[in-house]
Amino acid sequence: MLLVIDVGNTNTVLGIYDGDHLKENWRIWTERDRTCDEYGILMRNLFASGSISLDRVEAISISCVVPPMLNMLLELCAKYFHLKPLVVEFGINTAMPILLDNPYEVGADRIVNAVAAYYKFKQSLIVVDFGTATTFDYISPKGEYMGGAIAPGLGISAEALFIRASKLPRVELIKPKRVVGKNTVQSMQAGIVFGYVGLTDEIVLRMKEEVGTRPKVIATGGLAPLIAAESKTIEEVEEFLTLEGLRLLYELNRKK
Repeated sequence: MLLVIDVGNTNTVLGIYDGDHLKENWRIWTERDRTCDEYGILMRNLFASGSISLDRVEAISISCVVPPMLNMLLELCAKYFHLKPLVVEFGINTAMPILLDNPYEVGADRIVNAVAAYYKFKQSLIVVDFGTATTFDYISPKGEYMGGAIAPGLGISAEALFIRASKLPRVELIKPKRVVGKNTVQSMQAGIVFGYVGLTDEIVLRMKEEVGTRPKVIATGGLAPLIAAESKTIEEVEEFLTLEGLRLLYELNRKK
């Protein structure tokens, strides 16, 4: 079995593949201060909930955008799985040209998403990932990663309102019943949710105009279903796009 780990700034998503079948998946908080042993115990409990033994893991593929956690993850893989993982970073085989001014700058999660999306759809694409940041990535018809845009995520935008505006509360990120809110919570939800729908559609439309192709627009990330339901440009939601990309990159690099 293959263990895939996607470490984001807010959440860490884990998956277990049996061949190309995603057998189990879990989403947990990213805790930078947890030790190797704390994560090891957590993984044992998660695996037990799915009736999976740690001994059945034969390989590990990792995407990490939190550099301080990488050494801990390497220690975790060695101590609890006795394996050296594939870490997604510049220099591994992605089968996708990275056409940026400085390819080292692009986040591992964005490359993983791009690889998975192009493998599935084999056409030009815009991938929108709703995570801690909201990222927009364009992949050419030839399967080249061309770059994209980065905006603050919904969660940190909502948190900024709570922190910087004394009278505004924390709110749940759900679709409000109306745009004209009848109370403070509804008003904040309307501004955040519908505001991000507008942000998403505007950036996608401008990207389409700029690249001159007809890319398919897909979304991923924890908040993708919320925005995609209201968006006029998002065509599909791919919940496990990043995990699938980690599996594909492992297959591409397993001999190496």
